[in-house]
Amino acid sequence: MSGWLPVAPCTPGACVEPSGGAAAVPRAALRLTAVAALLLAGFAVVLAPSGLRRRLPAALVRSWCRWVVRAAGVRVRVTGAAAPEGGLLLVANHVSWLDVPLLAAVRPARMLAKSEIRRWPVAGGPAARAGVLFVERDRIRALPHTVDAIARALGTGAAVAAFPEGSTWCGRARGPFSRAVFQAALDAGVPVQPVRIRYLAGERAVSTTPAFVGADTLLASLWRVASARGLTAEVDVRSALPPGRHSDRRSLARAAEHAVHGHQGKAHSKSMCNL
Repeated sequence: MSGWLPVAPCTPGACVEPSGGAAAVPRAALRLTAVAALLLAGFAVVLAPSGLRRRLPAALVRSWCRWVVRAAGVRVRVTGAAAPEGGLLLVANHVSWLDVPLLAAVRPARMLAKSEIRRWPVAGGPAARAGVLFVERDRIRALPHTVDAIARALGTGAAVAAFPEGSTWCGRARGPFSRAVFQAALDAGVPVQPVRIRYLAGERAVSTTPAFVGADTLLASLWRVASARGLTAEVDVRSALPPGRHSDRRSLARAAEHAVHGHQGKAHSKSMCNL
């Protein structure tokens, strides 16, 4: 099995909290309409000439990403230092489809995504035009080519965003960081920016409502988030790991994982992430 293709034990039935019932329908419909309008505006920019896209201020892109999450009914709280300029590998834990705009709100970046997304109707073409780097997760022989492509992008001064857990987890359980993507940062000689993403219900309780796991469908996840109340996305930008501090991808991956997960110990088993 490829190192890009881990398996998470989290499932919607075992891990994910339900959200609002029938009373939440008008609120959810309004929120999803707002999200769709923002996404359509984003698609229009992606389909515009490349010169126009390059002239967009990064601050505007970051704000748009926050608006998408906020339109879904999720408050956004970003803490920590600003991400460095120049070539940068952003890495974060992976819980939800919301993670993508949240990472871009830290710094606009070329996303690393599974190759199946390229074939998605409507979204596949714009994703490719936006500079997404696609990973063939079930082909181990494609791994060196993908690492080289990431390193070349980093070498041009671009930021690349990746989720080294390789799969979404419910937010209470977590997965280990795979090492392959960190080789690209070593080859390009760029820093690694760890980011921790948590979803809270209220101010303290970790919520699994935004989780997009297992056999969950995107539509079901969208509706669950939009019909919920009191969700907050907490994005904690940890200290960047400078180039040269770690000589191999194993130690670099371990340092980034520790920065994101802290002292939480090993990945949780299925029984530990049940509600």
